[in-house]
Formats: sequence, structure tokens, C-alpha cells
Amino acid sequence: MKLASMLKAGALAALVALPGAAAWADAHTINLRATANSNENDEDYDGLVVFKNYVENASNGAITVELFIGTQLCSNGAECLQGVADGSIDIFVTTSGGAAGIFPYVQIFDLPYLMADDRIAEEVLTGTDLVAQLRAKALEDSGDTIRIMTVGNTGGWRNFANTVRPVENPEDLAGLKIRTVVADLPQELVRALGASPTPIPWPELFTSFQTGVVEGSKNGITDIMGMKFPDAGLQYVTLDGHAYMAAIWVMNNQKFQEMDDAMKRVIVDGFSALQQATFASPKRKSIQAYEEFVAGGGNLYVPTPEQKQAFQDAAAPVYDWFANNVDGGEEMLANFRAAIEEAEAEINARRDAELN
Repeated sequence: MKLASMLKAGALAALVALPGAAAWADAHTINLRATANSNENDEDYDGLVVFKNYVENASNGAITVELFIGTQLCSNGAECLQGVADGSIDIFVTTSGGAAGIFPYVQIFDLPYLMADDRIAEEVLTGTDLVAQLRAKALEDSGDTIRIMTVGNTGGWRNFANTVRPVENPEDLAGLKIRTVVADLPQELVRALGASPTPIPWPELFTSFQTGVVEGSKNGITDIMGMKFPDAGLQYVTLDGHAYMAAIWVMNNQKFQEMDDAMKRVIVDGFSALQQATFASPKRKSIQAYEEFVAGGGNLYVPTPEQKQAFQDAAAPVYDWFANNVDGGEEMLANFRAAIEEAEAEINARRDAELN
């Protein structure tokens, strides 16, 4: 059986549990316009392909999904989120930095060194109330127009990378011009570590490395290799894993609420499948990306536990900044820490059971 047929057969199997599914396509068709400001090599695209396949098959054609990859519908986070709010865009994926101007508290995902690894991060996003809390706040702040559907991953973990020297300790970042997004929190982190934050648009970063406008960045390895940054002089990567690269998937709330419960279930399950795809995709893609980076002469450094603690200690002022300067920051930081603690307890219990 061909892969496409297997995927369709698996998705159609879900119809057995969905009353009246066969009649949906005859009743009416809902079209969803989904966009991501990325490309077809990105984890966001992988997630959307899985979502489209699941939703269209599980609804028996009652729902169709159009994919717009790149900047066809909108060019940046603020513009795309406005499109979701006014209904010209149904589904969009944003980073925490891209949504910070509207929902500043989503910057919790940029708070450094709080989540230890993928297993903890994924449990936080699937096994705690954190995403539901974010959803409620976003709906309230957007006048019930923007609904957070799920939070996945887009590129693994952020690491410090630069064109100048190996970075083994926080002191090694001193004086380096580090590219950040416009959002405040990443800039506060770079300052706390003694470097100079320099906001640069993503499309301009390659040239900025070449010309020395910036000397470093905070990126995952798949982004580094996908954008060919080593060709621009980026040769040093420190695997400090300071932030989980969260992808926040939002939907026009009116479009969602207009569906009946059976179709809502298809959409919710589709986003769950999307989330799992984005969890898996960076893990696979990063293997080859790291191999290519080293083969091209790149320098990878893994901090010792003591050095990792030194990075976390140096970054401590960022937590206070977030609590004191972000609207709702103190509450959301407490919620985030509680979710992490809950996830750690759950994962550690599973690990203990698996070891016995």
C-alpha cells in the first residue's frame, strides 16, 4: 500500500468514532486558510501537512485546508495575528517573540534555563494546564478573536552561536554583538550576559554576519544550517540550550466556534497530531544539521553542569525583569514554574518506573 493511501486509511479509521461523519461533506464545507512565515523545509510546514491530511480525511471532506507558506498572506507576526483577529486568516503559527507585542506573557518560553530537556518541555505543553491558561488570557486580551490551539516546537532549542570565538562561560559573551528579535525579553537576556543585543530582521541576518553588523545569534542548529550561516562566518556554537523554541498555533475563534462539536473535535485532534509532528521533526533534522556543521569546520561546545549553572546564575535578573515589567508577568512566571515542577515530577516518576 502506498504511503498516501496508508495515511488516508489511518485518518479515515477515526471516522468510526465520529457520529454522522459521512454526511458532513454533503452538509457543508468549511475552508481554512493556514499560513506560516517560513518555508517547506521548516517544522511548521511539516506540522501543517500533518494537520491538513488529518483534518480533511477525518472530516470526510467537510473541512478543507489551504496552505500559504511564506509571506503570501502577511509578512510578520503582528500583521498575521491581526489577520487572524479579523478573520482574513484562519490559522497562523507564531514564535513567542512574534506574539510578544500583543500577548507579552507568551515570552515565558524565552525565559532561559528553566526546562531541562525535550521530555520535560513536551510534558509541560501536553500534561499541564499551562496552554489552557495561555488560551484563556489570549482570548480575553483579543476580545475573543484569537484562540491558542496548541504549542509545538520550531527548531529545537536556542543556543548561542557566533563568528568570533568559542563560548564556554558567560564571560565569553562579553562585548559580542548578538542578534535578537525586537521583543524585550531576548534583549534583556543578552544584556544580562554582558553582550550587546542588536535587533536585526531575519532576512538580513546572513549579510549582517558577513559585514560584522552582528557577531552572534540565539538560534537552533536547523535554522543555522538551513540559512547557511556558516558560509557567512558563523563557526562557534555553544550547546547551552537556553530556551525551548516554542511555536504557538492560533486560530480565529469565531471560525472555530461556528463549527459543531464533532468538527471541533476533528480540529482539536488535528492540532494534537500537528503538535506531535513538530515535536519529532526538529529531533530528526538536527542530527544531520549538527553533522554538516562539524563537517564544515564548525566548533561545537557542550558546557559542563557547572558552566551551565553559571549561565543560569548570570541570567537570573531576566526572571525579575519579566515579573516586574510584563503585564501579568508575575502570575504567568509562577504558573510556568508550577507547570515545570509538575512535569518534572511526572516524568521522573515515569523514569523510575521504567528503570525497575
